[in-house]
Amino acid sequence: MKKIICLTLLSLLGLLTIDSYTQTDITYQEPPGAITKLVKAPQTPAVAANPDGTWMVLLDRPGYPSIEELAQPEMKLAGLRINPRTNGSSRSYNYTNITFKNILNGREIKVSGLPEDPRIENISWSPDGKNIAFTLTLPQGIELWVANVENGSAKQLTEPMVNDAMGGRPYSWLDNGKTLVYKSVPDNRKEKPIEPLAPKGPVVQESTGEKAPVRTYQDLLQNPYDEDLFTYYTTAQIIKVDIESGEKTPLGEKGIYDDIMPSPDGKYLFVLKIKKPYSYIVPYYRFAQEALILNQQGNIIRQIADIPVSENIPKGFGAVREGPRRFTWRNDQPATIYWIEARDGGDPAKEAEIRDKAFYLPAPFEGEKKDGIEFTLRFGGITWGTDQVAIADEWWWEDRRSITSLFSPGNSESKKVIFDRSFEDSYKDPGNFQTAKNSYGEEVLLMDNKSNNLYLIGTGASPEGNRPFVREYNLKTGKTKELFRSEAPWYEYPYQIIDLEQKLVLTRRESSEQPPNYYLRNLKKDKLTQLTDFPHPYPELSGIEKQVVFYQRKDSVQLKGDLYLPADYKEADGPLPVIMWAYPAEFKSSDAAGQVQGSPYEFIRLGWWSPLYFLTQGYAVFDDPSMPIIGEGDEEPNDSFRDQLVMNAEAAIDKLDEMGVGDPNRVAIGGHSYGAFMTANLLAHSDLFAAGIARSGAYNRTLTPFGFQSEERTYWDAPEVYYTMSPFMHADKIDEPLLMIHGEADNNSGTFPMQSERMFAAMKGLGGNARLVMLPHESHGYRAEESILHMLWEMNEWLEKYVKNSDSSE
Repeated sequence: MKKIICLTLLSLLGLLTIDSYTQTDITYQEPPGAITKLVKAPQTPAVAANPDGTWMVLLDRPGYPSIEELAQPEMKLAGLRINPRTNGSSRSYNYTNITFKNILNGREIKVSGLPEDPRIENISWSPDGKNIAFTLTLPQGIELWVANVENGSAKQLTEPMVNDAMGGRPYSWLDNGKTLVYKSVPDNRKEKPIEPLAPKGPVVQESTGEKAPVRTYQDLLQNPYDEDLFTYYTTAQIIKVDIESGEKTPLGEKGIYDDIMPSPDGKYLFVLKIKKPYSYIVPYYRFAQEALILNQQGNIIRQIADIPVSENIPKGFGAVREGPRRFTWRNDQPATIYWIEARDGGDPAKEAEIRDKAFYLPAPFEGEKKDGIEFTLRFGGITWGTDQVAIADEWWWEDRRSITSLFSPGNSESKKVIFDRSFEDSYKDPGNFQTAKNSYGEEVLLMDNKSNNLYLIGTGASPEGNRPFVREYNLKTGKTKELFRSEAPWYEYPYQIIDLEQKLVLTRRESSEQPPNYYLRNLKKDKLTQLTDFPHPYPELSGIEKQVVFYQRKDSVQLKGDLYLPADYKEADGPLPVIMWAYPAEFKSSDAAGQVQGSPYEFIRLGWWSPLYFLTQGYAVFDDPSMPIIGEGDEEPNDSFRDQLVMNAEAAIDKLDEMGVGDPNRVAIGGHSYGAFMTANLLAHSDLFAAGIARSGAYNRTLTPFGFQSEERTYWDAPEVYYTMSPFMHADKIDEPLLMIHGEADNNSGTFPMQSERMFAAMKGLGGNARLVMLPHESHGYRAEESILHMLWEMNEWLEKYVKNSDSSE
């Protein structure tokens, strides 16, 4: 087998020297009017409730940005993408207007005082629920603002000097909403470094025998000039600002701060400060760091950890670096810092009774660290409550195990398992414990002290589909009681419990015909009050319903898919051309693979990713048909990837043929990312489809040699698997038309644009029927309106030529 692989690779290297591609100069095109209208439809506002559930904020969303906006300058540094003009993220999302709405009485207040055409980002409620903070992005920089919920007035707190280069929220609340700390571009910062005309020498990296099995990251540092640029744009000064007076106080020294977390009492800051040496093989979050505690003046009072660059983390899911990690304040205490340390060297391949252990240190942060609870699996998270009650989560990849435990933070020996299940088993998912703000303004477990109840909200997966729920969990008996469950023909998701005594729950309710809107549900009185009345965003799709179709593949694994038919379709119309849009998923259990996901009562959602636009063009759309890849026991799912993939596809086509709605000779297969990889494999190893559409995919797994998707093994562990699964190695077998679309600036790990370019080169050299479309400035997900419309035009042209109008008798 190894000889075959080597010979094949050598022959393909020769093939790929061919550069006689047919170039086509083309301007941006638009699909048929019905599709264009759907793409340009107004977007439904986003919603966020304040901590006590008395107010919600409605955030107007703009349409897709223009290609001109996307083409702004961009620095790609250490896994970050930075707009040098604003010193913020180059690919952030924004809102255009803010409206406050009182949940209890319906009163609305539109925020005033904003500039014209604002670009609003990074919105968060103050802990006391009386204000929101947000940033405004201007052409020359980013400003920090606040708005008051009572009068709707907005106020600018800073000049356009906020440093948002690291992504995430560049500020945090302090003093229960009275002040903010934010990252600022340093005063009197010099001009950016000038790139030298000639380098001082070569770039040299060296391996000294220590394993460093890193995955394929994009946008990494490549030379000393990149290091200078990274330092220049990410260096920030921490500043505290009073939201009433606007008074500003610099805290500590300037530096590269990856994380800034105020203690619950506001007297301390925990910071992660990045330092040199940097790395050319991992992103910024694995650079060397210091974990520090600062006082109110910004002075360092304790170094919690000095963390070296993390290039040598062991391979495998569940692998972590050694030393302190996952730092967090204990939310129910004034100032106690917690963190986790691996007890197994961070290596999942090592046998160990204890994988992780928590440690903590209370203010004034003197003396030795104190022992916390231990974890038999890998640490997942802690939800704090009181000194007697907290929740801990842990997990393990190999057997897909998930454990939730109850423990007393004041007693490290008190841990008690309350849920132990496979995280693949959605039917047994207990939901998430709910939280509420405490006197510090921090999230802690929502608890009824009279009844000793905690509260859970979950998606409620079931054989009937997802049926979201609210449940109470009794701390004494360990039993749960259901308080609410979504009922057909509605899909209603509990968003937040806002009044425990009155049992008032904020929910989001929708149906196959009614768009999502927010409601106040009184569980005591079984009363429902509508809060928002967002209109149907796609009236052109009214009458189209989702039909959940169940079927099984030939080895009896249960499958399902969501079938959509054109609104005017009648049985007498006969079978339609079909677009099947899918994404494979790995499982260790056939039972888990066959579980029902989603709900037949969810409203249709459109986005750039959706195939549902083609309902307007006379196609049946089979969306998200099950594509499970199962490996039970000692077998790994990918050991039989190709065979299972073909079985899944055969079963889907047979079902649509049996129903009489799909023409089995006019079916297109398509997908994005791993779905594109699936598409190329199905065309190479079956004759089931008339054509394929593959967007932003990877096709040669030897280019991701240290693992991909859910595959832990390296290329050298399982070369046959990598070879067999790579459609690039079997491009000579693809005799159906394949449309490939890829963003030129794709930054997703593994899906380098080169993957599509090399796949197209292979098919071109072998005489295959292929078209490659590279979208300028687009990343892994597409954003510009022009790009999305052109993508849909390309897809429509491909489907019309090779699917709808193909000879179904062939």
